[in-house]
Amino acid sequence: MVKWQYTKGLHDLGNGCHAYLQPDGGWGWSNAGLISDSGETMLVDTLMDLRLTRDMLETMRRAVPQAARIGTLINTHANPDHTFGNQLVEGAQIVASADCAAEMPGTSPQMLATMERNWREMGEGGAFFHETMGRHFRFDDVTLTLPTRTFERELTLHVGSKEVRLLNVGPAHTRGDTMVYIPADRTVFTGDVLFVGGHPIMWAGPIDNWIKACDTLLGWDVETIVPGHGPITDKAGVTRFRDYLAYIKRETKHRYDAGMSAGDAAYDIALEDYAGWIDSERIVGNVAALYREFSGSTEHPNVGAVFAAMGRYRTARGHAPE
Repeated sequence: MVKWQYTKGLHDLGNGCHAYLQPDGGWGWSNAGLISDSGETMLVDTLMDLRLTRDMLETMRRAVPQAARIGTLINTHANPDHTFGNQLVEGAQIVASADCAAEMPGTSPQMLATMERNWREMGEGGAFFHETMGRHFRFDDVTLTLPTRTFERELTLHVGSKEVRLLNVGPAHTRGDTMVYIPADRTVFTGDVLFVGGHPIMWAGPIDNWIKACDTLLGWDVETIVPGHGPITDKAGVTRFRDYLAYIKRETKHRYDAGMSAGDAAYDIALEDYAGWIDSERIVGNVAALYREFSGSTEHPNVGAVFAAMGRYRTARGHAPE
């Protein structure tokens, strides 16, 4: 949207809603939000590490003095780039779906800190992790801070007199994906239900749930949509993303039915229509997830193997390191 520049920092959306953006929106560079009314505040997500979260909170407090005390923190899903700064929001009620809360302990800061220290010994997967995330963020001072209140599918909260609706549309990107909708302001913070300008990664699925989540969003009366990664958008951005999900499902199913391996299928699927999107290597992880889905497998992905395969894709397609 021309109205909103994709620049780092806090963006005033009007009516007490703010978006905090982190270009370029790639691995670990997530967005967050602030909702305020009548002296009360709600934070939507924290960031990948304490330094980034601390900078964000200080920026918010300068712009919105009542943000000196955050009453409620919403975690939209379990990924560390949306949760690892939780410990800095002291005294806040931390709200998430039960699915998100159950998934969070599976990726501990200690595990990621160890991966970064030992990445040279971890082969291609370690090199990919270091290149895309490990070297940019610090994990060894993070204390995993879990939600203090959970819900199943829907929950309505208030910030002052402002109604905020939470809807868990997962499993999709992860086991639990919550969208945060402020009807009076026609604004929604989607978490990683939506990526703009970048390929998504499907850790959970099924993909039809993710497509359904996009349809739900398109059915709401909204005009300002803050994705989990990428610039602020509108319904056109959601439609474009939904079309991508439908495209990779269709193209992957053709190759699955033809007996092609998941690895070969990922390289065979044309992405020219999305040439401007970053992180194209995620097609490897998405195709692998779809193959598991089509076969009925309940096996969890081997993240190290997925990282290694994505690193090889990057190299083969000539992506230069950042």
